[in-house]
Amino acid sequence: MSTHHTLLEVEHLTMRFGGLTALSDLSLNVAAGQITSIIGPNGAGKTTFFNCLTGFYKPTEGAVRMHHPQHGALLLNEMPSYHVARKAGVVRTFQNIRLFPNMTVLENLIVAQHNALQTASRFSLAGLFGRAGYKAARQQALEKAEMWLTRLKLLDLADTAAGNLSYGTQRRIEIARALCVDPLLICLDEPAAGLNPRESAELNELLVYLSREHGKGVLLIEHDMNVVMRVSDHICVLNFGNKIAEGTPQQIQQDPNVIKAYLGEEETDEKVAA
Repeated sequence: MSTHHTLLEVEHLTMRFGGLTALSDLSLNVAAGQITSIIGPNGAGKTTFFNCLTGFYKPTEGAVRMHHPQHGALLLNEMPSYHVARKAGVVRTFQNIRLFPNMTVLENLIVAQHNALQTASRFSLAGLFGRAGYKAARQQALEKAEMWLTRLKLLDLADTAAGNLSYGTQRRIEIARALCVDPLLICLDEPAAGLNPRESAELNELLVYLSREHGKGVLLIEHDMNVVMRVSDHICVLNFGNKIAEGTPQQIQQDPNVIKAYLGEEETDEKVAA
């Protein structure tokens, strides 16, 4: 179990698309071993924020700094997207499930480790000739996949085609696949979408387990307030690209600006959409 040191620092992050400001001067800290949720109405800038963190977008202004135990402070906004996961240890899942449906669950988790396997294979040469280094890397990838399947209670489904499983189970597999690259911070984009109450409760347990027992930083975009309020240590609320509140679940539930924005109360004339 890790201490709750700052893992990610977001400083004055702004993202503009032409005349549209999707994020405006956002600052936020995310701690290791805790669950930080980003909430807000549709169009608030939540997914844009994730895209800036993970290299899909280059922010117009500001900095996103990851504190890595081996590499020190890394500016994510200056890194190519493929280095954000590989070097900085930041991975994400998406609103739409992106598993390989015709592959087995185990194969999906091994494919996630393709970078390590490619390096070990010397881009196919060592793999082609059965070199010991490649065999060892493949065995290590297999063991890591089996470890996460065991911990997430999915091992009995290892040989099942991922596309044949329930929506909630596929969500868990996606998270298991992301964990196979040893992330420090895992960014989950609406993981509770489409889940039934039992699956939602299982997701809650999983998120708490990853943060508390494995010290992962968990950054969560979620519309399901039952999930958010039950698992979050810290919540940041966005509306029209602006941070309108930040604090504990209890503080957020009582904040009048949050209630107004999130429950969709009638806007006053002075509210100007960015």
